[in-house]
Amino acid sequence: MTVSRVLVSLVWLIVIGAGVLSQDAVAQSGPGDQPATLSLDELTALMEEDEAQDSITSMTPDELLDIAGLVLVLGIALVSFVTQQVWLKYGVFILVIGYFGFAKSSLVSIVNIFAILEGNLPTFRHGVPWYLLIGFTVVSTILWGRLYCGRLCAFGALTQLMDRIVPARWRIEPPTWFDRRAIYLKYVILVAVLVYYFTSGDFLIYRYVEPFWMFTLNGTMVMWTLLTVLLLATVFVRNLYCRYFCSVGAALGILSQLTVFRIKRWRECNTCKICEHACEWGAIDGPRISVAECVRCDDCERIYDDQEKCVHWIVLRKSAPREPAV
Repeated sequence: MTVSRVLVSLVWLIVIGAGVLSQDAVAQSGPGDQPATLSLDELTALMEEDEAQDSITSMTPDELLDIAGLVLVLGIALVSFVTQQVWLKYGVFILVIGYFGFAKSSLVSIVNIFAILEGNLPTFRHGVPWYLLIGFTVVSTILWGRLYCGRLCAFGALTQLMDRIVPARWRIEPPTWFDRRAIYLKYVILVAVLVYYFTSGDFLIYRYVEPFWMFTLNGTMVMWTLLTVLLLATVFVRNLYCRYFCSVGAALGILSQLTVFRIKRWRECNTCKICEHACEWGAIDGPRISVAECVRCDDCERIYDDQEKCVHWIVLRKSAPREPAV
């Protein structure tokens, strides 16, 4: 009994001591140590502050400079397209290789198509350059066709510059029957890549179906080997990747079926072959121009406006009534 009473007394002492200590702790703690309760107005103010931090007006100078640089490049490219100045077009090629290629590594990619189809888009506050580039690409394609491919794609610009540097005698023109069938290969690649991605979730497949990663100077031995083979083949077959393998070009080719302002054709185009032979993209077949293959390089458009080369103007000049000699 004595032992039992001792144990009970000890338990009561522990309980009473704990209670006293907890009361002291509460007494010593000030009102500032209690969790603060925010009013509805205070919560609203905090939410507005967060929204202000994510608004366009909160952009840093570097972000604004990035947007300004992008708008400038897009503007220069558009001016080169409208004016059809050859020197300006090749100047734009050098510009986009430097800016979109090596400086920003920002090209429209199959990865962007993955994101658009999934609805996985960047927030507008942090993705303004992305929306500008994609928006310009979509709108310009609907208005004029594959203008992005012919003016803004850094890899396409590189291959077009190669075509001007490489001697013409090295060039191999694919037979027409082959070209008319091979152009559909890029559509097969587009469908295959989309099926692979949506069944596997592996977006890294882009590294093996498009060479745009080259501007990051970061690739595996296999990737660099494939790129070397592609560029060597491009020496002989101009615009090889763009014409036959580019999945982005295939997607824009589908979108270009909506093109509003298409290249005009004269009645004489039914028999004349000057523009067809001048086209570097195989987009002209007799009187028909394939909007899916045309990249608006403006080579044929300059011929249309040349009254010394274009058969339409020559025929008009010869058929005009002559003034009687005085």
